[in-house]
Amino acid sequence: MLIKEFRIILPFTPEEYHVGQLWSVAQASKNETGGGDGVEVVINEERDFDKHGKGQFTHKIFHLSHKVPRFVRALAPKGSLEVHEEAINAFPYIKTDITNPDYMKDGFKITIESIHIADDRGLQENVHNLPPDLLKLREVVTIDIVNDPYDPRDYKPEWDPRLVRSERADRGPLKPDWKESSQPIMCAYKLVTCEFKWWGLQTRVESMIMKAERRIFTSFHRQVYCWLDEWYGMTMDDIRRIEEETRKALEEARTKGELRGMSEQ
Repeated sequence: MLIKEFRIILPFTPEEYHVGQLWSVAQASKNETGGGDGVEVVINEERDFDKHGKGQFTHKIFHLSHKVPRFVRALAPKGSLEVHEEAINAFPYIKTDITNPDYMKDGFKITIESIHIADDRGLQENVHNLPPDLLKLREVVTIDIVNDPYDPRDYKPEWDPRLVRSERADRGPLKPDWKESSQPIMCAYKLVTCEFKWWGLQTRVESMIMKAERRIFTSFHRQVYCWLDEWYGMTMDDIRRIEEETRKALEEARTKGELRGMSEQ
């Protein structure tokens, strides 16, 4: 098992980020869906989560069969290319579990617990209240969406915080010293726990998953900032309407649309 805490510094209030993150998830889902692949929204409903209060529960299935080479699809066991995501969004607390119940069963699980704090630059030592044994295993990784290296495959000028200015929010472009000078400021503390119980592959696969998570967190949050003018000023009612429209669009695109991101090598 690997445990990493990603601390993502962001030029938002938590309330702004809540809206922007949900809007951006919907946008990214549309970009990755079509021709049998992509995101299937099974459940998206309000629930009461006891100590976390009321929030939104979502269950999604990621169909990935056309995201891998054809020979892998031919060899892969049934269910191995479907990943389930169950999420509790009781903002500022969010918990996401990612599993492969049809094939890996309890041999694979990624859990992401997120806490979002205003006026914070990622300096809290144990925001998730980990016990001493887990605290010893935890590795801290701070992500700077402006200055950190990024995968060249994820780069577009319109997704570069150094180039993008939001007219509606009157922010940006973000300068190299933005973490010291920007207001508002916040930190998303994302505790990622990864388990891949497959003898001979566990260490390698868990390390690959953590590397992928860092890439996803970096790329996604650069986009959330650069899309600021698209979502700034929206309400949660606007987001719920967009999510329902997106759910219908995703199902139509997944069952009838053209393939996106397909690999045939």
